[in-house]
Amino acid sequence: MSDTITRVYTGDNKVLQYFEELSQIPRGSGNEKAISDFIADFARQRSCEVIQDERNNLIIRKPASNGYEAAQPVIFQGHLDMVCEKNKGTAHDFTRDPIRFKIDGDMIYADGTTLGADNGIAVAAAMAIIDSPELEHPELEMILTTEEETTMVGAFHLDASPLKGRMMINFDSDREGILFVSSAGGINLYHTVPAVWQARSAAAGEPYTIQIQGLTGGHSGDDIIHERGNANKLLGRVLNDLVRHTDFALARVSGGMKVNAIPREAEAVVYLTAEGVEAAATRIEELNRMLKDEFQVSDKGVTVSLEAGFQAENEAGAVPADNVLSEQTKLAVIRLLTLIPNGVLSMDKAIPNLVRTSSNLGVVTTSGEEIVLHSLSRSSLRSQVDDVLRTMETLAETAGCGFRYDSYFPGWPYRADSKLRPVFESVYERKFGKPLEIKAIHAGLECGVLIEKMPDLDCVSYGPNLFEIHTPQEHLSISSVERTWAFLQDVLRELK
Repeated sequence: MSDTITRVYTGDNKVLQYFEELSQIPRGSGNEKAISDFIADFARQRSCEVIQDERNNLIIRKPASNGYEAAQPVIFQGHLDMVCEKNKGTAHDFTRDPIRFKIDGDMIYADGTTLGADNGIAVAAAMAIIDSPELEHPELEMILTTEEETTMVGAFHLDASPLKGRMMINFDSDREGILFVSSAGGINLYHTVPAVWQARSAAAGEPYTIQIQGLTGGHSGDDIIHERGNANKLLGRVLNDLVRHTDFALARVSGGMKVNAIPREAEAVVYLTAEGVEAAATRIEELNRMLKDEFQVSDKGVTVSLEAGFQAENEAGAVPADNVLSEQTKLAVIRLLTLIPNGVLSMDKAIPNLVRTSSNLGVVTTSGEEIVLHSLSRSSLRSQVDDVLRTMETLAETAGCGFRYDSYFPGWPYRADSKLRPVFESVYERKFGKPLEIKAIHAGLECGVLIEKMPDLDCVSYGPNLFEIHTPQEHLSISSVERTWAFLQDVLRELK
């Protein structure tokens, strides 16, 4: 593999070299077989024991180095999959195309797509660990899971019985100098409106596409505190406003690509008469003015546009041609877009600037059968996850639509008696001359899932500086990777 690619990164850091190499292999959630096989072969060629299960999870065991045979085994953990987002107009097939790197100073970007450093950098670090004969370390068990970015189903199905380690370094963090010691749990929630179609009458007018664009987006857990605009919610706001000012027929709504990403774009196809177009254009002009003012800091590029024609793509040809949704269906969809809870719902009172509970209306789709509004809700408290679930269920009952939920993942509770955390703190202060920050994170990490399998597991989460993850603006600091790799080696050396 490494002989067949033209390298963009030309430095000597093994982690970054391996990261570019593995980025040639598509690895979107649910499509991890090729990358799992590649890493398994890589490890076997270096005499490591490999367990690969039917979900393509990997457990790779590397024996202790000389002098560390009596030390307690340590787990190093990350996930194989990545979020697949791209800019509109970017020609990229995530099922077969490699990620194309671009370097800008200290930063590595992709070319119009997500970079996949979340969590390819952990996979690359595992490769560097496996391939380093001079590294001093206890026996290492490397866990690389699948479908973390969607359901964590890989971690849920992992057989933990072969694992001997009870200290685990999760390498799925995005902030150098901060050690995470707790994370949120969450659940996927779906409101479904049956699609009742009717033939479009000539009096309905001509098709127009309303588009929400120019939003920043971001990680639906980590970035929710910034209160960035959600394209799906803004689309609901626009449609709810238009209902009050003009008649229109609705043909479809869609927005967002991944439920764990704050949606940057959304669109609706409507039919308007000449008078309706004039009224809609006036309202959209006013809404643009208001939104520019409201989001001048977080989303200064936000725009609402009205274009003639059926600009939106018909997903898999599923929407009946020349049909529109019934008035009842239209109003049900608009009301749900307006009323579904979104954003920060409560803050943690014990830890400054930590979101306790949030929800993200991440994906809206229209098919021939139904309109689905998919949210991901998170909380560090199971009781508040359940409260959001009941709120969403009650909203569905009130709106008369369908509702379901799945893929609950547990939170990761803080452990006061951790033996691993003090090692990270002492090594960091000695190496960098300043204290390591200890924090909790509102995003979901697999630590909670694995702790349910191994209740005595002692976890921390660390990693290099990543920016704008889950968006096509995702980028990675080269110098941070270099520092973090050196720091990780020092920590492993200390665990004797």
